[in-house]
Amino acid sequence: MKNTACFALLWVTLNLACTRVAGQNQGEVLGYHPIRTDAHQQIIPWNHTDPAEAYDEILGLTWKYWSNIPGYWMRKESNFSQRFGIRFPPLYLLFRTQDPADLGIGGGQFAMMLSSFNLYYDYAGDPAVLANMKFQADWYIKWGFSGPDCAWPNLPYPCNTELLPVYDGDLVLGKGFTQPDKAGDFGFELTVLYRKTGEKRYLQRAMEIADTLAVHTAKGDADHSPLPFKVNTATGEVGYILGKDGVSPIPSGYTTNWTGTLRLFQSLESLGAGDPKRYRAAFAMISDWLKAYPLANNRWGPFFEDITSWSDTEINAGLMAWFILDHPDWVTDGPEKVRHIQDWVVQNLALEGWAQYGLKVIGEQTIYKMQGQSHTARHASIELRYAELTGDRSRVPEAIRQLNWCTYAVDLDGKNRWPNPETYEIWWSDGYGDFMRHFVRAMAADPELCPAKPHLLRTSSVIQMVKYSQQRVAYVTYDQASHEVLRLPRKPSAVTVDRTSLGEKANAAGEYWTWRQLTNGGVLEIAHSSGDRVEVEF
Repeated sequence: MKNTACFALLWVTLNLACTRVAGQNQGEVLGYHPIRTDAHQQIIPWNHTDPAEAYDEILGLTWKYWSNIPGYWMRKESNFSQRFGIRFPPLYLLFRTQDPADLGIGGGQFAMMLSSFNLYYDYAGDPAVLANMKFQADWYIKWGFSGPDCAWPNLPYPCNTELLPVYDGDLVLGKGFTQPDKAGDFGFELTVLYRKTGEKRYLQRAMEIADTLAVHTAKGDADHSPLPFKVNTATGEVGYILGKDGVSPIPSGYTTNWTGTLRLFQSLESLGAGDPKRYRAAFAMISDWLKAYPLANNRWGPFFEDITSWSDTEINAGLMAWFILDHPDWVTDGPEKVRHIQDWVVQNLALEGWAQYGLKVIGEQTIYKMQGQSHTARHASIELRYAELTGDRSRVPEAIRQLNWCTYAVDLDGKNRWPNPETYEIWWSDGYGDFMRHFVRAMAADPELCPAKPHLLRTSSVIQMVKYSQQRVAYVTYDQASHEVLRLPRKPSAVTVDRTSLGEKANAAGEYWTWRQLTNGGVLEIAHSSGDRVEVEF
């Protein structure tokens, strides 16, 4: 993903250097901080001995920094101001890193941000998080889509090819090229934002994305996914990457990042929106292809916006594992498939130089096996969710140490950089959108990793509003039928749904709440089907 022109030359050097970032001695610096260990010399977070308190602070710091990112003064100030009506666009709308020379945002950045901030809003209840979600979505919709008359209409472009917060093409192939998998990811997040806000413009755009993707979906084969990796929206021309020889161009007709598109089709069908028959057909073709090819042969690439040749990626494999964990009936032997994916990631992308601290760190992709905080955190959160569902906790201690390792990427003010001595960039996607969500998901899977304070960790619906106080949590779900998981400091004294009391035992409608005591506080689970306004007193 980073500086792809140098991948082949630098891989061995960077791999060896980065596996030794921690060194052999207590107190050596990783990222922004000296490494801290417990009595067994295993890594602990830099900011607290208790991971729960550490992760909570890490989330708060990263959000605080993101929400206060300064703007970048455009040199063509008058032209820019006249065109956009603002003077200081946030840096993340223009660049992939904090460096103004690194033109072009990350290809999946907007979808990642909406994903993380949706979970963080539920966790923290801060209205500013939801406001930022809407701001980003509205900006991207206004300045990032192909026209309605294109061969591939109404799709977001992954990158800005000029020094403007206008998204008009692909970072490698240039103007007019898009990445359909990123469109599917963003479309799904728009359906979540529609459910969260009730604002129909998000649903309309999601349907337009789904319509284009569905009409172009084909069966696929060993060398072609049902939709291509890169395509020219105006002409329908499939883009190119370099083949295994690193020289010969081959069509970029293959990627495995289709779980966001599957979720988009599912979400629209559940809303009764768009063309359910066409969505179901496309869903089936993509599902059949994923089961027949990547789940069988482990070709998990490519993903990143600046890729110039074939590369298998942790993110594609990990997102597939998450989809299976969320949809256990989608594939036969789902837990075994997840185990196989996770083991493949370790075998092909793990960096071994951290054994002295009790963990392996996960690299980004096979062509650029650089350790990454977002990829390591995703891998860890999947292990925790896998343990929750299967009861196999053999990998939980290492998963927690992996999350501990990831905290070192975050500075005291919330800057979040790649924890590598050669690449200190603050990547907006890796450090924020594809980072925060993994900690919230880890907490939901293992609530001991969340402090004993009121936090909503998981919902089967979408949370439209949540408010926290010292003795009360109140929230509104989009669906009346929903299941929530909350962390609380003590057992609730009352749970109501639409002001009707809910008991610990299931009523005739199958509604109930349960309490599981932990060392400090506990976990409240609520199931309801006849109301959407939930209040918990404790």
